[in-house]
Amino acid sequence: MKTIKVGGVPEHFNLPWHLCIENSKFNDEGLNVVWKDFPEGTGAMCKALRSGELDVAVILTEGITRDIINGNESKIIQTYIVSPLIWGIHVAAGSKYKNIQELETTTAAISRKGSGSHLMAYVNAQHRNWNLDELKFNIVNNLDGAIHALQNDEAQYFMWEHFTTKPLVDNKTFRLVADCPTPWPCFVIAARDESIRKDPQRLQKMLEILNAETKDFKLQRNIDVILSERYQQKLEDIRKWLDLTRWSQEQISEADLTKVQETLLELNLIEEKRNYSDLIHTF
Repeated sequence: MKTIKVGGVPEHFNLPWHLCIENSKFNDEGLNVVWKDFPEGTGAMCKALRSGELDVAVILTEGITRDIINGNESKIIQTYIVSPLIWGIHVAAGSKYKNIQELETTTAAISRKGSGSHLMAYVNAQHRNWNLDELKFNIVNNLDGAIHALQNDEAQYFMWEHFTTKPLVDNKTFRLVADCPTPWPCFVIAARDESIRKDPQRLQKMLEILNAETKDFKLQRNIDVILSERYQQKLEDIRKWLDLTRWSQEQISEADLTKVQETLLELNLIEEKRNYSDLIHTF
């Protein structure tokens, strides 16, 4: 049995992985896929890929692209979610800030530097013509840290996936002031160069099994109910999210990676663009 250590966020996007593990679909093909949740998100997964704690990460496209350019010896091996991620921009429920423009000079809570919440704060600021040099951040590690920071006015807004955060809007912990969709496919699957070199066949087999699961994922009986119960989301919210979300079984396109790199370069988050072939591996 060949072990593959995989990491991802503990969110509804990753249910296909868990179903493959629980239903022994990887095991049946001689693969021991060991999953680890990363509630801290992309920055923590980049670190785990660098250290060898993970072989594979299901990770935000902009975050892993930036980290590969900055020396992470990993490659994108496939797009996972081809649709955009809808980032909700949240304030504390009792916050004095009522609209997005009022947040221009305030502090954003972010999980860590290089995380999606960090990079998307720049994308949002650029979209709204804010001064990027004046952006301020408070590192809060995870969702619980963001709740504490916003409630104690240590930060004034927090960007996180819209539907994951929706229960906190419903229970009046947060208030949603705006949404900011990514202008590219949101999640990719990345693997360490060492893992690719060592045994590319096992990674290829892993993708084949996963892709068979995601191809008809939305058509599975009662999948909306299963998602709702597992992730403690309202059924109506899960159905909206399913309508918006598209899984991929293909490698990310050069055009999409170019758009990501051009945005990161424009925001001064990378110093140079890299060739498409430097960022991806196709089996």
